[in-house]
Amino acid sequence: MARNYEMDMTSGPLLGKILAFSFPLMCSGVLQLLFNAADIIVVGRYAGHTALAAVGSTSSLINLLVNLFVGLSVGANVLIARSYGAGRMEAVHKGVHTAMLTALVGGIALIFVGLAASRPMLSLMGTPDDVIDQAALYLRIYFVGAPSLLVYNFGAAILRAVGDTRRPLYFLTLAGVLNVILNLVFVIVFSMGVAGVALATILSQTLSAWLIVLCLMHNTGAFQLVLQELRIDKEQLQEILRIGVPAGIQGMVFSLSNVVIQSSVNSFGSAVMAGNTAASNIEGFVYTCMNAVSQTSMSFVSQNVGARRFARVDQVVLRCMLLSAGVGILLGNSAYLLGRWLLGIYTPEPQVITYGLYRMSVVCTTYFLCGWMDCLACSVRGLGSSMLPMIVSILGACV
Repeated sequence: MARNYEMDMTSGPLLGKILAFSFPLMCSGVLQLLFNAADIIVVGRYAGHTALAAVGSTSSLINLLVNLFVGLSVGANVLIARSYGAGRMEAVHKGVHTAMLTALVGGIALIFVGLAASRPMLSLMGTPDDVIDQAALYLRIYFVGAPSLLVYNFGAAILRAVGDTRRPLYFLTLAGVLNVILNLVFVIVFSMGVAGVALATILSQTLSAWLIVLCLMHNTGAFQLVLQELRIDKEQLQEILRIGVPAGIQGMVFSLSNVVIQSSVNSFGSAVMAGNTAASNIEGFVYTCMNAVSQTSMSFVSQNVGARRFARVDQVVLRCMLLSAGVGILLGNSAYLLGRWLLGIYTPEPQVITYGLYRMSVVCTTYFLCGWMDCLACSVRGLGSSMLPMIVSILGACV
């Protein structure tokens, strides 16, 4: 039954397989963003713009602390996809168990780091006095759910490595519905404010993590998860770290640059913070669709390198770059043209909407360039080289 979800990326027509792989990945990314979007919309409409600013001001800090471990999931994806393409099923089995135990240990570590660092980091960012208490509360609750967040991301990376992007989408759909329902109940019915949306987020993430673990446990073959066999294989971990640490550092540096930007935005007050939060959330939907194409390129390149189908690698990269540009141009410009209406979903305040449009006029119309950069970087990472794409991405996105 599991074979129905797998995909042979090393033979057959490319474009159809790229679309079949990337579309569920796009939808999965959008659903993950809806976790945060639901938080922002509910607090913006029912708890005021200071609560909206509080939730929004945490995203760059969350990404700064989480991205190193998410980068390791990229390493797991490349390693397992390459082993799968080469037919080394014992290596696939060891990689699965090493990756999932790494996710669990990393998530537990993040709980303590998040609880200790939340308020000091918010203070360093210059978060205003009318926002900082709510923002710190949101972060502390959010990081309690870090193990679930990482277990889902690593589990989804394993499934993507063998061509399965559909089941992670199904799991996120269920979790997303739960998140929206709990948001409305906790904020509107129980008046819990930012604590309510944070609690809704971690409960929905726990559901998605639980579903993906059950999925891996009930699979057959090399990527079946057997809890009794959870252990770190030194060789597999070294390879995950070799590919994943530079990817994680890239994400951390990118997030650090966003922390600096957020600190500057904070100095303009809560109305500008709220507008920036809503606009960046909308931009996130455009970015995650382009990034789905980049992740597709990485998985396809990894499998074909493992199978030594090197001529096919060039074809993968070219098609993914064209698809990424098309997605970025279409969605980015559409988001800007519909910007006032989209921002109105997040907040009814005209001043906040105006500030959001300022940001979107610059970012959304040129976003396809970021998609190109990511697509090339992920393709090189799929070849097994992680330092070069890290340097290129840091230069392109931060410097």
